[in-house]
Amino acid sequence: MKLPRKYTISEIADLINVKFAGDPKHEVLGINEIHKVVPGDIVFVDHPKYYDKALKSAATTIIINKEVEVPEGKALLFSEDPFGDFNWLTKHFNPHRHLPSNIAASAVIGEGSFIHPTAVIGEGVSIGKDCNISAGVVINHDTKIGERVIIHPNTVIGADAFYYKKRSAEYEKMHTCGCVEIGNDVEIGALCTIDRGVTGATVIGLGSKLDNHVHVGHDTVIGERCLFAAQVGIAGCVIIEDDVILWGQVGVPSDLRIGKGAVVLGQSGIMGSIEGGKTYFGSPAGEAKAKFRELALIRKLPEVFEKLK
Repeated sequence: MKLPRKYTISEIADLINVKFAGDPKHEVLGINEIHKVVPGDIVFVDHPKYYDKALKSAATTIIINKEVEVPEGKALLFSEDPFGDFNWLTKHFNPHRHLPSNIAASAVIGEGSFIHPTAVIGEGVSIGKDCNISAGVVINHDTKIGERVIIHPNTVIGADAFYYKKRSAEYEKMHTCGCVEIGNDVEIGALCTIDRGVTGATVIGLGSKLDNHVHVGHDTVIGERCLFAAQVGIAGCVIIEDDVILWGQVGVPSDLRIGKGAVVLGQSGIMGSIEGGKTYFGSPAGEAKAKFRELALIRKLPEVFEKLK
């Protein structure tokens, strides 16, 4: 998320009432979570396990709950609650917006696009030419949709990220202020849910096709010409390269990569990043031929046990 103007580290420190270390004129240009940071961004870290990752990331301003040496070219904000202060900043610069009508006045809809009267189109949404947005579709604010996109009934684009911090007595919700970007010639089935990024973008690439009941988590980036069958579930911060096929009920956990041209057969559970150009099956998923041999051997186990008696 980019800020409306350049801020200095001292201005940000005053906003959240914390001490800072570094050049008082150090510039802050945006706010992002760790998977999306670029130079000029603020990121937060509140656990020793991730201190090194945050301090060495592309982010140039770090909200941290320990006083450490300032890395070269960076600045630090010392906070007792980095998650809470990060959340406060995103809410301050990108507050929740309520929609007064089913189609926001700021929405831009391309020539030849059909929007069903029961669809809801949020603030800052752009929809390209010759799209078809069906009944009951909700497209939340700041979503960008390309040309010739088809979205089937009751799908929700741009719901909040499933991102919480465990407190002693509750889960605190991370304020979601990212977006969704959908390329040309994408088709999304009925009753799908595409969460927007926490501070960046969830992306669906050109020509990809999603069946009914597919879920895509926050900040996931899906490449071009991918094909996902019904009930596929993809967690947040996943990278899926071009031409990937996920058959029905495949589950994909967060923060991994699926290589170009990979095929994952139905009801498989991926437990780690997988290479492209291969077919996978099982839970945990492995190369399909090896998994099928394992199943054939397992079917012979009763016979083996009988012989051992």
